[in-house]
Amino acid sequence: MKFLKHDPEIATIIRNEQRRQKDVLEMIPSENYTSSAVIEALGSVLVNKYAEGQPYKRYYQGMANVDELERLVEERALAAFGLDPEKWHVNVQPYSGSPANAAIFMALLSPGDTIMPMYLSDGGHISHGWSFKEKKLSFASMFYHIEFYHVDPETKLFDYKKLASTIQKVKPNMLVSGGTAYPRDINHEALGKAAKSAGALYLADVSHEAGLIAAGLLQSPFEHADVVMMTTHKTLRGPRGALIFSRKELMEKIDKAVFPGLQGGPHMHTIAGIGVALKETMTNEFKSYAKQIIKNAQMLAAELIRYDYDVVSGGTDKHLVLVDLRNKGLSGKVPAIALEYANIVMNFNSVPYDTAPPLYPSGLRMGTPAITSRGMGTKEMKQIARWIHEVITETAGYTVPENPKDRKKFVERTSLLLQKNKTISRIAKEVSSLTSKFPVPGIE
Repeated sequence: MKFLKHDPEIATIIRNEQRRQKDVLEMIPSENYTSSAVIEALGSVLVNKYAEGQPYKRYYQGMANVDELERLVEERALAAFGLDPEKWHVNVQPYSGSPANAAIFMALLSPGDTIMPMYLSDGGHISHGWSFKEKKLSFASMFYHIEFYHVDPETKLFDYKKLASTIQKVKPNMLVSGGTAYPRDINHEALGKAAKSAGALYLADVSHEAGLIAAGLLQSPFEHADVVMMTTHKTLRGPRGALIFSRKELMEKIDKAVFPGLQGGPHMHTIAGIGVALKETMTNEFKSYAKQIIKNAQMLAAELIRYDYDVVSGGTDKHLVLVDLRNKGLSGKVPAIALEYANIVMNFNSVPYDTAPPLYPSGLRMGTPAITSRGMGTKEMKQIARWIHEVITETAGYTVPENPKDRKKFVERTSLLLQKNKTISRIAKEVSSLTSKFPVPGIE
């Protein structure tokens, strides 16, 4: 690293994180590896540039290059999803997904209006409006009225016929789809029709699925939605940022909500990185990669079912797998800790109709974007599923206390025991042996 002598503390932390990313199986569905070209754009001199406003409508001088850049990235974003620039506009400036959603709500709704999103435990996202024990925990829940919709208790899928009836009764101002842990494809046509029938706008948040939609593997929301929001990491394999696509008639409101409504100057280095990633998205190599993401996730789900795990909805259509551990008598918290000690990184997660508290939920959420970026295939998924099963088996008997006051000490004690577990230590070495054969994109 060039700044090793200048700032050894920061350089050491970055080097340690680089080593960690190379050694582990990164299976958090919202994480991925960008290319070295994206990283180079992020570290360019564009980090120095301030650029309030839209291209060619800035508030500062010296904007010729960044105006050209931002317009190019907008063109690439529309092209990546096959959109007609006469009908669609894209804002590439949002810093991330949650601010982008906030900008959409601010642009198109009034305080007190009703938003109807997916319920969090059913796969929704906090930024769509979340309250817990009467505490309003997100921007949306503080300023808008939230009415959630749910998956079917038996199938853990959306019953779109029943959902349309519910939407008609609620008559929200905005219907929202998408989230973080729904493993099935979304029927945007059904939701778009239901929203229109109820007089609502339809926002499709496809942050998780964006790359798979661009590759033509999942249903596109654009024909049916008024606004589409996506983050640019996850399956799109770019830097952390977001894109807001809106129909042309909504363009001015969206742009003004992003700036000056919520943000100052956009991060031009990030926009450059997004542009590089979008160009990569429009290649045959990316389409092949996206297909393999789904194949790997479906193999992983099938293998876990073979080991008698309750895979939510019975499988997956995309990049993520959600496992309900209640049939094993386990919380997701302890297995997530144990798996990290085994160099397998995923997250504990709520599952539909979960009876456990959010910080000690009943599920595990795992995904295949990052490990697929390393070139792993279905053969490796079978091995990974076996390791996951072995590690979870080692956590049997570690029951999270019912008394909330006892949980922190329980986790501390359990973590120490799992860290010393011989089976978990063996698997950690085996995982490291596997990852050494699959280089990480963008990391030397």
